[in-house]
Amino acid sequence: MKKEEINNKQTRPIQGNHLSDDVTGTSRNIQTKLPETEYEVMSAIWRNTPPVTTTMLMNQIGNDKGWKLQTLVTLLNRLIDRGFLRSEKAGKERTYYPCIPQEEYIRFETALFVERYHENSLIQLVNAFSGSNKLSAEEIKELSEWLKEQEGK
Repeated sequence: MKKEEINNKQTRPIQGNHLSDDVTGTSRNIQTKLPETEYEVMSAIWRNTPPVTTTMLMNQIGNDKGWKLQTLVTLLNRLIDRGFLRSEKAGKERTYYPCIPQEEYIRFETALFVERYHENSLIQLVNAFSGSNKLSAEEIKELSEWLKEQEGK
């Protein structure tokens, strides 16, 4: 792959819901949720302080999964294509930097979940938990306090 192709590959925007990029200060958009395996790679990257190397990722998740290095590189390239990562060449190894903060991605995926399974209704989401008695007294208290804070806004 030519250097220009790599650079172009690393700067493609993601389309869809708008998110800000905490690394470069530019805007990014998320089109769809990540496949589970790509999310696992991103989770490992978010747990580390950038830059993250392929060696670090192989030691943290690749070896446990039985992946070959090329499998990890393919997943990293997909994440670059989607705009979740950018990479730089550092000597013999490539380093990776997240372009989408974990909190924003979680917010995006949670919103998709609520929209798809609960008709975009927070009440339906809470009812799903309360109907199966999964909310503790402490959680109900926290939810009540949160609702009171929302009323004041």
